[in-house]
Amino acid sequence: MANAIPHVPLTPLGAEPAFADMAAAVQATVRRFAQEVLRPVGRQLDRLSPDEVIASGSPLWPVYRQFAELGFGIDTLLSLPPAERARIMGILFEELGWGDAGLAISIGAGLIPAMISALLGNGFCRGIASDDKLGCWMITEPDHGTDMLDPNRMIFHPQGSYGRPNCVVTIEDDGLVIKGQKAAWVSNGTIAQVGILYAAADTGHGPDAQHGAVVIVPMDTPGITRGKPLDKMGQRALNQGEVYFDNVRLPKAHLLAGPEQYQQATYLVHTLANGLMSAVFTGCARSAYDLALAYAHERKAGGVPIIRHQSVAQRLFHMFRKVEASCALSRRVLHYNFDAPEMALHAAMAAKVTATQTAFEMASESVQMHGGNGMARDYPVEKMFRDARASLIEDGCNEILAIKGGYYLAQPELL
Repeated sequence: MANAIPHVPLTPLGAEPAFADMAAAVQATVRRFAQEVLRPVGRQLDRLSPDEVIASGSPLWPVYRQFAELGFGIDTLLSLPPAERARIMGILFEELGWGDAGLAISIGAGLIPAMISALLGNGFCRGIASDDKLGCWMITEPDHGTDMLDPNRMIFHPQGSYGRPNCVVTIEDDGLVIKGQKAAWVSNGTIAQVGILYAAADTGHGPDAQHGAVVIVPMDTPGITRGKPLDKMGQRALNQGEVYFDNVRLPKAHLLAGPEQYQQATYLVHTLANGLMSAVFTGCARSAYDLALAYAHERKAGGVPIIRHQSVAQRLFHMFRKVEASCALSRRVLHYNFDAPEMALHAAMAAKVTATQTAFEMASESVQMHGGNGMARDYPVEKMFRDARASLIEDGCNEILAIKGGYYLAQPELL
């Protein structure tokens, strides 16, 4: 009929304009990987003990090999023009997060040593952190938590005392000596082959957590031991655990950033991590919405599919608009930070806080939409709710990010 009101179906990524050939191929390839590999494996791993997750024969190990076969190496990604790099990385990590948030973070953390080495232009360290080695990012400490992400003490209480760092890199004339411990929240901590360590430095005047050291560490170096894999509520597919250093000695060439560059290096890794977290949990939020939308067409109440009820239609609309807003902010910030002369940490923080809060809300709404079935482990939204809850704390809890991000909005002379 000529006067019929159009019914416009959206794409799998919502109100997404048509992709160029490369972006379309990436989205289709990674969505297939997310659907056929990450989702089923993530659900399998969720029901295993932490020791079983990383045991020989676990379904975890083929995931890394299959992801590597997709061809998204660091050099390939960084060779793209900045705007295209941001677009491709946004799509890549959204789709991974759509599949399984814990496995997406494991894959992302695995790339961090290689990515930071490449961005800082250190060929020696990049050679150690090769694409075929699973990486980890070692920054959080038992006694200091998110304070490790605040080396410029922007939010430190004026009457506070930092105390002794848990991990110290002593920089000597002939090399580096590492002593101490990193906390149980190191992603891939008990299984990584290479790590990027952020720790206090001692150049002969005692440990200094504000002017630390960034070190690329082969994880089979003598003196390194690992704790037990952490048993936690959500993201159970993501291996996390403590790392201990007992007089670990490395050549000075492993020093990626010294005390004078430490704060800039922390700023860089935190900006990248928050940006990628925003993409992962935008994907997680979209997955929760997709499951709710599908279930609303299947489940009947009052003799009709529940989507026919006004309250359900209204709830789905608000879920849709929040996911779209999270996607737009995440993509916008990634584009800005890869294209601007200087990255903006507070923009990445805004994207991370928005995406993780949205993912948690969408998972909660999806559980509610599923009713009693939403509480059952046979349905994926129960796991998604637990996975999303952890994201409000990862890579800096959202409350601390908001305080620090707010201070970055102030003029420097007011700080």
